[in-house]
Amino acid sequence: MDGTLTLAAHDFEAIRAALGLPEGQPILESLSKLPEAEAAPLHAQLHEIEMEIARGAQAQPGAVELLELLQSHNKRIGILTRNSKPGADETLAACNLARFFAPDTVLSRHCCPPKPEPDGIQQLLRLWDAPAESAVMVGDYVFDLLAGRNAGTATVHIDVSGAFPWPEHADARVTSLTELIAIAA
Repeated sequence: MDGTLTLAAHDFEAIRAALGLPEGQPILESLSKLPEAEAAPLHAQLHEIEMEIARGAQAQPGAVELLELLQSHNKRIGILTRNSKPGADETLAACNLARFFAPDTVLSRHCCPPKPEPDGIQQLLRLWDAPAESAVMVGDYVFDLLAGRNAGTATVHIDVSGAFPWPEHADARVTSLTELIAIAA
């Protein structure tokens, strides 16, 4: 969702610093290593940070057009995010994208183990009674691509910078949703 359907707005280093977590380490994994008494207030602080970012979220150029195209072709679409479920819902509402997703197809770290684990993708595939080979995971970060690989789906890396630092994990690479629309059409 973030950096894929929406403009990337998370400054992960600043979030880590605000939470007092080690530089360069994944936030959720760092929090999971802490004792519950220490982690609980940091989870609450992370939730507040995510909600603030969600309220200001903006759709990526081409997001509405891509989702309309997919719906017009009767494609099933879902979201798998490492964000909280309230943060995901708020992000979609702020971007006017919520209308494209049934509530049970927006999966967060509260619904399943976070990416790069494949559980969320597998949950969506079960819901849709669809084989992994028929699905595509689109994302902007290595965890997205690994989740797709781990679930057996095709993967598309969207990187607006065009750097594509994880080519070994992507079946296709695009620099915009508009480029993805041209492929999907």
